[in-house]
Amino acid sequence: MADNKISKNPTLVCSLSGGLDSPVAAYMMIKRDCNVVFVHVLNATQSQIGVRSKIDRIVEKLSSLQKGTKLYIVPFEKLQKHIIMCVPAKYRMIIYRRFMMRIMNDVASKEGAKGIITGDSVGQVASQTMDNMNCIYNAAKYPVISPLLGFNKEEIINISKKIGTYEYSIEPHPDCCSFMIAKHPETKCRLRDALSVERLIEDSEQLVDESVKEARIIEF
Repeated sequence: MADNKISKNPTLVCSLSGGLDSPVAAYMMIKRDCNVVFVHVLNATQSQIGVRSKIDRIVEKLSSLQKGTKLYIVPFEKLQKHIIMCVPAKYRMIIYRRFMMRIMNDVASKEGAKGIITGDSVGQVASQTMDNMNCIYNAAKYPVISPLLGFNKEEIINISKKIGTYEYSIEPHPDCCSFMIAKHPETKCRLRDALSVERLIEDSEQLVDESVKEARIIEF
């Protein structure tokens, strides 16, 4: 007879920006008995002490809901410089997030994860239009789980207050995304255009591999 038992505690990798949304998205999956591994992509222009403190406190709060929590801090400086040098401004956010997905792919492979969590909410920012999310998610090798897609900001804020991450998320330390936003970003990117501009970056696979290898891993 076939074994029809549902697998317990699948591992998922969560892209943790430090804003309001991603901690709530992680919480939504933790409460569904998933084991969440956190990944923060560190911007070269960020105040690393302030950002690390903020991220650590968010993960520490969420670690009270699961055992053996792990956080990857992945340096983004090399990739960031290549994106700024090679990619037209209006596409930078989309290409950044495609590289973020590649970083998530590598961490997911290392952790034996089954999927990637994002804090996306439809139309909330320029990168979260349906066209742009299609381009971004195309870079993922694992299922992308976005539990907040249909939530509005007020609903997300209310949950963040409930789980105790709100006060940390609103601290004024900008994340990697904020440095990539153009004055007039593309909101209806076509996949072929994203792939075309992405090819302007040489040795992209090596850059991703190096970033993940240089990641700091903290256990809570």
